[in-house]
Amino acid sequence: MISLIQSNYSSVGFGSGLAVGGAGFVLQNRGGGFSFEANSPNALAGRKRPLHTIIPAFMEKGDTRIAFGIMGGWNQAQAHAQFVSNIVDFGMNMQAALDVPRFSKETFAGCDVNIESRIPEGTRKELAAMGHQIVMRGDFSSTRMGAGQAVQRDFKTGVNSGASDPRKDGAAVSELRPVPAVRPTGKK
Repeated sequence: MISLIQSNYSSVGFGSGLAVGGAGFVLQNRGGGFSFEANSPNALAGRKRPLHTIIPAFMEKGDTRIAFGIMGGWNQAQAHAQFVSNIVDFGMNMQAALDVPRFSKETFAGCDVNIESRIPEGTRKELAAMGHQIVMRGDFSSTRMGAGQAVQRDFKTGVNSGASDPRKDGAAVSELRPVPAVRPTGKK
């Protein structure tokens, strides 16, 4: 199992805008997260990495392992936490855990919170009454809420399963188990 978040970082210029000659891929530009200010936690220095949001993930319980990743910038950690909670706390399967409405906080300051419109109106009203500034997003908002995929293996039973977020293109496609060849017995 692997978990991978492929990211070129900046959508302007498609990552760094530089392609590796003859290799067929563009270089990322995560170095854009460094700062030239010496006091910054992201100061450009040797043996450092800039702040980033790439967090491919794994979870396990007993003989069951799940590899997953939900891309989406600052929302990644929030979406990952929601996905894990949906499985662990609410007993959802992986597909349901990806499908349910999400919320996201894009700023560090303030009380604004992005909420997909599928979150019930009563919940939105309760949050607003607590002082949250609700920012309504679409039913399945991939721009603000991210999108992910997940695979699961139950090592005890040998069963594999997958899930794909409806917020982006993708699919969980099953692989059929090989059927043993039937050898003729020579009898009629």
